[in-house]
Amino acid sequence: MQLHNGIRHLPGYLDRPAQEAMVEAIRTVVAEAPLYTPVMPGTGKEMSVRMTNCGSLGWVTDKQRGYRYQPTHPVTDRPWPAIPSKLLDLWRDIAGYEKPPEACLVNFYSDDARMGLHQDRDEQDLSAPVLSVSLGNICLFRVGGLNRNDPTLSFKLASGDIVVLGGEGRLCFHGVDRIYPATSTLLKNGGRINLTLRRVQP
Repeated sequence: MQLHNGIRHLPGYLDRPAQEAMVEAIRTVVAEAPLYTPVMPGTGKEMSVRMTNCGSLGWVTDKQRGYRYQPTHPVTDRPWPAIPSKLLDLWRDIAGYEKPPEACLVNFYSDDARMGLHQDRDEQDLSAPVLSVSLGNICLFRVGGLNRNDPTLSFKLASGDIVVLGGEGRLCFHGVDRIYPATSTLLKNGGRINLTLRRVQP
């Protein structure tokens, strides 16, 4: 399997105890910044994932103002909680970037959730990588090239896997085609959590 330059897949990077500790850290985040259902710009159609954020900035989307980063939760209007130290440690160990992440997007995928092919390009600093952590059920991850119509490659991401999009691969299109139910016992009610660390500002 040949991934685009700058894209790294680190299977099983987090062992089971580390995964459990990460889930507990995220539970604390969600208690302060509840999961909500975002909607697409323009159409107002609900996305199939629920999401929240931690960090000084959070990625949000709505019908009126579209994709953007803002310092407050769109439902509670409260500042996002801080990024847990365990995630900051991961960034320091893996990202290879001197500045810390400012945003961690938390996506929760139920068994029927999907994420269409997209680029992460709402950040001002595109030289910083995007670091993604998978927790819970296995998903089928698809990654392509710099254009939407480029050929794509699909592979499974299991709980504890990490993917880094950096360098030439920073703006590659990617998405989640499906969730495989009951493939992990990490989350007691099933599903998958994806944590995406990003640096927003230069």
